Amino acid sequence: MLSLYQWNTQTAKHYFCKICGIYTFHQRRTDPSVYGVNVTCLEGVTLADFEGTKIADGVSLSGSTT
Repeated sequence: MLSLYQWNTQTAKHYFCKICGIYTFHQRRTDPSVYGVNVTCLEGVTLADFEGTKIADGVSLSGSTT
């Protein structure tokens, strides 16, 4: 149920769920061998598992640290 979103150079690939719209992962434009993953999409994983990690909430520019 994944859907792909691309723009501009069509190099980066952003994947999200067609049902709920949550971002799942992406392939970077600057280095297509590198992926970013929304690990909180994985069952049993919470933000508390990443203590001290900078978290991007999608709203604020600076993010927060857990």
